[in-house]
Amino acid sequence: MGPLRSKKRRPTFRRLLKTSGMKLENKLKNRQLKQENVAKKQRKEQKRLRQAMKGATLQIPRPLETYRKRPEEEEEEEEFLESLPTDMLDEEDLQQMTAMARKASFITRDLSSCGSVHSGKKRGADVVRGYEKVPRKMARMEEKEVIHLLPFKDKSGVIPRSVERAAKQPRKEEEEEEEEEPAETAEPEEDEGASSSYVEMTPEEREQFRVNTLNMKKQRIATLASAIISDPLNNMKRVKEMRGMMMEADPCVAVSVRKMVMVSLTEVFKDIAPTYRIRPLTAAEKNTKVKKETQQLREFEESIVSQYKFFLEDLEQTIKDWKQKKRKRSQAVSVQSYRGLAEVSVRCLCELLLTMPHFNFHNNIIVTLVPLMNDPLKKVSDMCCDAFRKLFHDDRVGGASLATVRVISGLIKSLNYSVRPEVLRTLLSLRIKEVEMRKDLEATAPKKKFMTNKEKKKNLSRMQRKWKKAEEKLEKELLEAEASESKDKKIKLHTETLNIIFLIYFRILKKAQKSVLLPAVLEGLANFAHLINLEFFDDLLNVLQNLIQSGDLTNRESLHCIQTVFTILSGQGDALNIDPLNFYSQLYTILMRLHAGAPNEDIIIVLRCLDAMLTRRRKQVTLQRAMAFLKRLSTLSLHVLPNASVGILAANRATMHSFPKCDILLDNEIQGSGFYLAELDEPEHCNAQNTALWELHTLQRHFHPVVRQFAAHLSRGAPSEGSAALSMELCRRSPLELFEDYSVKDMTFNPPVASPASKKKDQFVDGAMLLDDELQKRVESILSAAEDTHLDFTATHH
Repeated sequence: MGPLRSKKRRPTFRRLLKTSGMKLENKLKNRQLKQENVAKKQRKEQKRLRQAMKGATLQIPRPLETYRKRPEEEEEEEEFLESLPTDMLDEEDLQQMTAMARKASFITRDLSSCGSVHSGKKRGADVVRGYEKVPRKMARMEEKEVIHLLPFKDKSGVIPRSVERAAKQPRKEEEEEEEEEPAETAEPEEDEGASSSYVEMTPEEREQFRVNTLNMKKQRIATLASAIISDPLNNMKRVKEMRGMMMEADPCVAVSVRKMVMVSLTEVFKDIAPTYRIRPLTAAEKNTKVKKETQQLREFEESIVSQYKFFLEDLEQTIKDWKQKKRKRSQAVSVQSYRGLAEVSVRCLCELLLTMPHFNFHNNIIVTLVPLMNDPLKKVSDMCCDAFRKLFHDDRVGGASLATVRVISGLIKSLNYSVRPEVLRTLLSLRIKEVEMRKDLEATAPKKKFMTNKEKKKNLSRMQRKWKKAEEKLEKELLEAEASESKDKKIKLHTETLNIIFLIYFRILKKAQKSVLLPAVLEGLANFAHLINLEFFDDLLNVLQNLIQSGDLTNRESLHCIQTVFTILSGQGDALNIDPLNFYSQLYTILMRLHAGAPNEDIIIVLRCLDAMLTRRRKQVTLQRAMAFLKRLSTLSLHVLPNASVGILAANRATMHSFPKCDILLDNEIQGSGFYLAELDEPEHCNAQNTALWELHTLQRHFHPVVRQFAAHLSRGAPSEGSAALSMELCRRSPLELFEDYSVKDMTFNPPVASPASKKKDQFVDGAMLLDDELQKRVESILSAAEDTHLDFTATHH
């Protein structure tokens, strides 16, 4: 038999690896335990040493000087010393004691201390004794102030210069006033001393002193601003320091420094402000324990909100001081300078309004700036109106627009409609395209049906339900990734905004029809007329018709009324059975009042009206009415500016395409009986079919090349193809676009007009051939004699 096999199995490689890993872990644990034990022993030894040192200090006896004797013990000691016999002392000892007693060092020396005489000087004298040695009243010294001037440079080197000025003592009356207002007592003395020294300088020194001071302030502001922007989390205290510079007291640079600080802080806040609104923390959130980074972020958010609030309050206070004509006691800034400071404050608020609509206190800025839209100072008013126009144009959700419209509505109502028209014209910049309709209109519209779970199981297969569920989940994730606002929320905000706007307009139409706001109201109604609910149509049409027939409106206001009516009728008002014949007659009458002067700007409203009245409502318009408008518009194109002529001819082209039978106006034959009555203001009865468009022949000789192209195109029947057709650039543009493209606002023609060719000839050959030889010689002799003779026009003959 062979040797017995061991029952113990050989460990595998994995087992060996596992055991080696465990051994390494055990070694590491043992090493850590040893280190902990050593550290524990060291802490115990240090604790014992501290206790031993503490006990040793307690056992040291306190000096006797710290224990004060009771008065009874002191009296007993004095009696004992007096009762001692003096015979025990020799005469020499008594003389030595009296000599030592006369020395000051012996008297003032502290006998209870064991140190040397001069050791107190090294340690420092007693504070109380030092104060006691100071006399109660001192002679009042005259304070002097040193002003460092610019140095001179000589051959020997730089020679410094300085001026000493004695500070003036305040009068009794000023002292009494300063006692009444202690908060402002520190500034007047400094300001008076500085102003007195500033007055005594020469003009050159004053200017140089001011420039130097201003440069120092600029550098300080730049340093603080760069430090804040580079590290906002740790340098928010610098914002408070910059705000302190807004109260600059030096009268020579106060206004400039305050303006620079306002603008600098505005840019700083625009840079460091987060892109979200900071909400205040709740009590539970404040008590919870958070990470160090989170706590630091919270502190930063709290500090930036508080500093931003204080900055806005400073800007608002500057505007209030300007409005109230308040003058500060320090007199660092005059009343006249407050206007410049207020303008800079308004500009800063407008900038913050536009760049930080998401941040805190945005509504507070709106409340501050809306009343300034009606300010008598045109510069401030225009600044605020432009800011709100940009805000309306850039607001894609509608929250800021709604807040602004609410404040404007309250302002107009509180001032009893006595506001500037520009305040209402800013509302035209609102981007409102969709609103919620009434429930009765929604009920008539077909509702979208949604499938229930039972219907899904019944109509869809298992795979289709699975795909539908995956699609819904994907759409939801895409919406969350885009972080886009809900469309329903946007429509809701726009609906509420539009309700407030129409409330403003209808109030003015009802109560203040003769105010200066009526043109702005009519323009606004024309702009938002397609969004008005059906229930207001009848009342609004009656009011507009009464306004036009009253004769109190200007041409532009009447055109706005007509535009409003036809905008309503071309939208939701199609269902209404209304014949707007009176409005056609009114527009037909107004056309002849327009010309190349100021009314030329009203052509753009006419073009909008023609598009709504003739092109979009071509099925409700008769051929007679269309030909009357075509003839009058052609006449109008003769005496307006080139861009207006191009727009009117483009509108005529659209009318001829909508009414092909209008080509009879291009013939000389008379259709029917009667004559064309050009001065009659009724388009249905002016017999326009019996005239011809002779104006097109005249316009073909116009100085503007585009007008000539349109006139030639219309005279041939406005064909879409062929040699007489227009180019693609002119065909695709609407009359409004052509009116804007060829505008002459900058006093330049587009395209530039070529100068006419010269028709003057150098030699008259044909005229010389008509004269005979003798007469020709006589003419030449007279002309040559006239050239040789010198004419004296100064001599006079009486």
